[in-house]
Amino acid sequence: MNKFQILVVEDDPPIRNLIATTLKTHDYKYLLARNGEEAILQASSHNPDVVFLDLGLPDIDGVEIIKRIREWSNMPIIVISARSEDEDKIEALDAGADDYLTKPFSVEELFARLRVMQRRITLLKADSEMNESAVYVNGELRIDLAAGCAYKGNEELKLTPIEYKLLCLLAQNTGKVLTHKYITQKIWGSAWDTNIASLRVFMATLRKKLEDDKVSYIQTHVGIGYRMLKVDAKE
Repeated sequence: MNKFQILVVEDDPPIRNLIATTLKTHDYKYLLARNGEEAILQASSHNPDVVFLDLGLPDIDGVEIIKRIREWSNMPIIVISARSEDEDKIEALDAGADDYLTKPFSVEELFARLRVMQRRITLLKADSEMNESAVYVNGELRIDLAAGCAYKGNEELKLTPIEYKLLCLLAQNTGKVLTHKYITQKIWGSAWDTNIASLRVFMATLRKKLEDDKVSYIQTHVGIGYRMLKVDAKE
């Protein structure tokens, strides 16, 4: 039995049963909730490792559930919703969701997203939390927080202060989609359009220094934000 426990919050019986059956087939432990009240009760009582959350529930909107869970827990939340507009995705991600999958979805993609969350959980447990004395390692990327330096392989990356702050913010949230608003508020303290335009420029220069044709660390979500990917170390 897989040690990860998944809370499935879905009011549509066929979709709920499909997800539950697939989780069982892959030996995951799981809990089921048909509405928002059940979701909050299950989340607070069992502290699952990951939540699959539908937004269109009969009693409480899913975005409100995200906000309420975030008051006491950082458990990864993957939204599974028929709401496909960028505004809906941004609202859920800004509220604290970690990822967003639009219905109809493939089971294969859902489990790919789940594996990303599992790797993120494993990273967090292994590193215990990045702090001033920690060293973050992802593939050939290494960030020495105590020294305030970043390296790719044996070469130090020549980063500006803003680029370094962006890199650390993404690293601290590996596997999680960070919206433009979230990033600019963390880096500049506001989310003005001018800051979002600056973010794109700084992100472009950071990627030129960090990435090459063989490896990509930062994934762009057009119109939404960015995600730091987990990269396997070279053998």
